[in-house]
Amino acid sequence: MSTGEPDGEREQSASEIFGAALGGAARRAGLDPDSDQSTGGIVWQVIGGWRGIVESVLPLLAFIITFTVSKDLVLALILSVGSAAVFTLVRLLTKSPPVAALSGLVAAVIAAGLPLFTGRAEDQFVVGFITNIAYGAAFLVSAIVRWPLIGVVVGFLTGEGLAWRTDRRKRRVFFWLSVAWALLFLARLGVQLPFYFAGDVATLGTVKIIMGIPFFAVLLATTWIVVRRLYPRESSGGTTPEA
Repeated sequence: MSTGEPDGEREQSASEIFGAALGGAARRAGLDPDSDQSTGGIVWQVIGGWRGIVESVLPLLAFIITFTVSKDLVLALILSVGSAAVFTLVRLLTKSPPVAALSGLVAAVIAAGLPLFTGRAEDQFVVGFITNIAYGAAFLVSAIVRWPLIGVVVGFLTGEGLAWRTDRRKRRVFFWLSVAWALLFLARLGVQLPFYFAGDVATLGTVKIIMGIPFFAVLLATTWIVVRRLYPRESSGGTTPEA
């Protein structure tokens, strides 16, 4: 039985709910369009500064070095998960939000589970592969179906909602930005998989670190600058501040 509500309106309502959720998550991560910070400051805030870099890199680095030197998989996993546990404890003691504090530890435990079961050190990277596939596919599909995720997030960050879809220039920019993010995740997969199949844990881990925060930061900065050009903010003097 018909509800009397057009399909387009139901689709738009679902998109608005999804977009608002994404926009809220992006704002909590530090992407505030009303911020007067420079692009570098925004990127630095999103990645968590030195603390975020250390928390992201050290568990993996501990795993790579320990396994490369000792070939002891269990010890390498213990040190990796142990360092993540220390970071989690510090965050809890400093009153960080529980989700933010526990997410890194949960990710480290999940990543350690498969190699502990299979006895293959390279399987520690499988969860990362799955993540890259999921994010890469999401960005690519969203661009293909003309609902680019970057546009959805930016629309609700700026308070524009879905109105950007009526602007051809914005649609085009958001399409290519979403494609760029898809290529980042899929490039990680394409570069790392050969080392995985070769069982080269040291090189695989090194490449993952290099293609992690550095590549993410560069693309985030590029995205932020482009979006600022699309949505210029008027300063008190009537000029647009530099990104």
